[in-house]
Amino acid sequence: MIKTLVLISNYFNHHQKAFCDEMYTHLGEGFKFVETMPMEDFRSKMGWGKEEIPPYVLKTHLSGENDRLAYELAEKADVVIMGTAPEGYVKKRLDLDRLTFRLSERALKEGRWKIFVPYLAKKFYINHISRKKNKSLYCLCAGAFVASDFEFLLGSYRDRCYKFGYFPYPEALSWEELTAQKRQNNKTRILWCGRFLKLKRADLLIKAAAAAKDKGYDFELEIVGSGEEEKNIRALVKDMGLEDRTVFPGYLSPEDTRHEMEKADIYVCTSNKLEGWGAVIYEGLSAGCATIATSMAGATPFLIKDGVTGYIYRSGDAGSLADRLLKLLEDPDGARGMGRRAYEQMRDSWNPAEAAARVLEVSDHLLKGEEYFYEDGPLSKAPVLYEDWYRG
Repeated sequence: MIKTLVLISNYFNHHQKAFCDEMYTHLGEGFKFVETMPMEDFRSKMGWGKEEIPPYVLKTHLSGENDRLAYELAEKADVVIMGTAPEGYVKKRLDLDRLTFRLSERALKEGRWKIFVPYLAKKFYINHISRKKNKSLYCLCAGAFVASDFEFLLGSYRDRCYKFGYFPYPEALSWEELTAQKRQNNKTRILWCGRFLKLKRADLLIKAAAAAKDKGYDFELEIVGSGEEEKNIRALVKDMGLEDRTVFPGYLSPEDTRHEMEKADIYVCTSNKLEGWGAVIYEGLSAGCATIATSMAGATPFLIKDGVTGYIYRSGDAGSLADRLLKLLEDPDGARGMGRRAYEQMRDSWNPAEAAARVLEVSDHLLKGEEYFYEDGPLSKAPVLYEDWYRG
């Protein structure tokens, strides 16, 4: 029986809170979240970090005593989940070969060239390759391409990679409540959320929306966020003749963004392969949106069953995206059915309560020397998936 578990990461935020709350429910004082750095200013300005800090959070950057306690907890806990944090916190634990999970997005999302950069190659070797002898070291894959980076390219964590991710919300509204909100829309409501960066590729949705307008479909396009590409995005909306049906509410808090998702009919994620996970895909599905997701976001292969819980389009291909968008606009009843199946999937398996329970159960088995994978969903076996996986 697991009595103590420590999750170590850079900073506490809303993407982790619901999962951590569930762990605290199971373990009480036996659970700690170790925060190793203050949150960056740009994220604070986006509304991150506004939630009340729970009693299980230990901030190492506030005092030397907190830091000392974090090292002690990391060494002695039954289980440690190691996220983005200094490796020193788990060095002694790994030397003792105690049960540890790395929670990781893909290591080589920028490209395989990273393994040829000397200081990065050294880091990969020390943290991952040299640790192949650790029989109690496993990987929680926050994205579908994590296992291929580690198992295939670095030769690490073979048959020790689990499907995982981030689980931002403890529960959604009921399907009936979500449906009531969506039925208030006078037009089909299409939503996009994120920072306005080149990697987010909001331009692809604007081009697809222009194709839908040319086909005579009536809709409202809401683009939530801000950032360095905002001027270009607004100019493209104007060039495509979409100003009369596009709204830019700016940055919204995570809570307000969630409310917009609950009202939307269609959610679209357009990021390229630099999107290691893509929490907005999780959020759109759990809000009952018919969700169209880029093939290269880490969450897509885990969460989207193409044509069932959402649509997948070829990353970077505006025509492929337009094709999926037109299918949803042509068949509103089918889109609602897709949104409901997505909602049910997230409610039943991809949620913080289920993820926390599965981590504890798998850990119990591993401590007994028993290999254990769920058949599907969180803590099932992560496939070795390559970037050319999508053939649609």
